[in-house]
Amino acid sequence: MPEPEKNRPQRVLIASSHALFAQGLRSLLQSRKQTGVEVIGVVSSMEEVMLALEANNPDLIIVDYDDETLNRDEFLARFVEGEKKLRVVLLSLNEAQEALVYDRRTLAASEIDDWLEEWTYGVSNADGEKPDVLVSVKEDNRRNPMKHLIIAAILVVVVAAALIIGMTQVDLLPVAASAQAKPIDTMFRIEFTVIAILFALIVVLMVYSIVVFRRKRGDMSDARHVEGSTRLEVFWTAVPLATVLVFAYLGSWSLGETTRADPKPLEVNVIGSQWSWRFEYPNQGIVSTELRLPENKQALLHLWSTDVIHSFWVPEFRVKQDALPGGGDLTRDLRITPTELGTYTVRCAELCGLKHTYMESPVIVIAQADFDAWIAAESGLSVDPVERGGKWYTTYGCSACHSLDGTPSVGPTWQGLYGSEIRFDDGSTAVANDDYLYNSIRNPADHIVEGFQNLMPANVAADMTDAQVSDVIRFIESLR
Repeated sequence: MPEPEKNRPQRVLIASSHALFAQGLRSLLQSRKQTGVEVIGVVSSMEEVMLALEANNPDLIIVDYDDETLNRDEFLARFVEGEKKLRVVLLSLNEAQEALVYDRRTLAASEIDDWLEEWTYGVSNADGEKPDVLVSVKEDNRRNPMKHLIIAAILVVVVAAALIIGMTQVDLLPVAASAQAKPIDTMFRIEFTVIAILFALIVVLMVYSIVVFRRKRGDMSDARHVEGSTRLEVFWTAVPLATVLVFAYLGSWSLGETTRADPKPLEVNVIGSQWSWRFEYPNQGIVSTELRLPENKQALLHLWSTDVIHSFWVPEFRVKQDALPGGGDLTRDLRITPTELGTYTVRCAELCGLKHTYMESPVIVIAQADFDAWIAAESGLSVDPVERGGKWYTTYGCSACHSLDGTPSVGPTWQGLYGSEIRFDDGSTAVANDDYLYNSIRNPADHIVEGFQNLMPANVAADMTDAQVSDVIRFIESLR
């Protein structure tokens, strides 16, 4: 084959069955036509290569070194046997720093320098300038993995340390006011630390890669093709697995600490109703709308609900437990050991209806001596049934639905109710006397007052004695 004419572009044939390699290389070469290179075809088998050699007379064949469908030994054997002037480059995307170059010619030793210069730059273009097509891929400053690894690792450590130190300066959690809060807060601190490290690892590496390894202006080369890394996959599987196992152990330890039982706890029944809390001290004979607990003594709370699912939650105590309707086997227990004096608030942490957000009650932690004095004071009841009825009005949650000042609420107001004529949703009427009020408390669904819905739980008075119901009726009567 005669020497290529000075102004004729070099004819390049690409041999690969990998679309990424072939199309990427073809696009790269075609975008640089000014360098005097013309892609005359892409072939994917030895037969197609031999046919293209005869038909198109290429000056250069670029062979995908990683393509197992092209037998390199057979290809090079046929290449050596040929007579036409031809260059072959074996190029690997996995080893992009260097390429194997074969040139089928016989040179004298004195001609080697000229051959190297010709191969590096190709033939001159029409202006006499040498194009910047380099077959050998040089390693640039961005391909120094150890340097970048060290810099990125330092940045990850600095950002993670800054995040961890910053979190210690912010109150991420409310004050810990119970013994159960300590192991839970320990878990939170460990989790926040791991999250900070993961955040730094992901964000720093992402930003560093975007800044350092971004495509430079005028750079038309393809990125290095990476199939995978077994070591990285093993590492990235082992580390999360170990992390999960560590947190599983810490979770088990934390659960054991929060459920550790004292031999003689203070027992309290906690009953949730729409939309109030009631606290019963069965061993002391006290019923209250506020939860009073002695400092540094474990309280065993037995929780259930009279209507829907509620959830007992004091943020400063950390622990939370659902109160399920039904009682009995559905009763749930929660252990709390208050460690800080003060007044807190129990909230319902389960969406439970119209006034869910207002379902709060005070939780008061006092010294043991003050608690004993409160027990003694609360144990006695007034001899006045009206005063007792007012107590049951708040204790059993009647205040959540019935006002005392005539203000409309979920249920009819109790002001002026006794002795008045009541109209029901079916058009019938009745007088609000003792019998009607007793039946309305025991069986609230029997008659629905006009303009109201049947929202009163059917078993709202299940825990009330007839004497307590009678006290409530006397209290209603006093509001005429």
